[in-house]
Amino acid sequence: MELVLASHNAHKIEEFATIVPNFISLQSLTDIGLHHDIPENGTSFQGNALIKAKAVFDFCHKPCFSDDSGLVIPALNGEPGIYSARYSETGNPDDNIQKVLDKMEHKTDRSAYFICVICYYDGNKAHYFEGKSHGTLRKEREGTQGFGYDSIFVPKGYEKTFATMLPEEKNAISHRAKAVQGFVQFLTENFS
Repeated sequence: MELVLASHNAHKIEEFATIVPNFISLQSLTDIGLHHDIPENGTSFQGNALIKAKAVFDFCHKPCFSDDSGLVIPALNGEPGIYSARYSETGNPDDNIQKVLDKMEHKTDRSAYFICVICYYDGNKAHYFEGKSHGTLRKEREGTQGFGYDSIFVPKGYEKTFATMLPEEKNAISHRAKAVQGFVQFLTENFS
């Protein structure tokens, strides 16, 4: 079965390729020749994932999936949420982290969670798979692994940030891993 991942991100494609069942032939946006940006102007993680999946299906007419993820901080009324990748004016990851640290400086509730929503779309119906990682936010950065807000996020039950974990350790407990588990189960039950 051919399946298109709505991404050009080589790291993400490699990560998904090792997780999806071996009866799946995974293709990227580069593989199918889609090079323009797909606007993510939805109002929710589900909405953005669906926008991307539909745009890819309309382009290639193959079953596809996309994901949208971000950091949600209750003390900041859910910010950065769907704007996680472009939270600061620059959209630079370091600036995004600094904006969170600045806004959280005097907050006592430091709880947060990462969420990942995968949308599978086959031209007829959308299926959603969601994963969350709950934890707390550090007051300063720690670690160099990972990306995004990993250097300030400590998952529940751990003393260290995602950015200090080995990739396989983080991938076993991450929000993306949890969403992927549901997605892989769906693929296996329906297409193997």
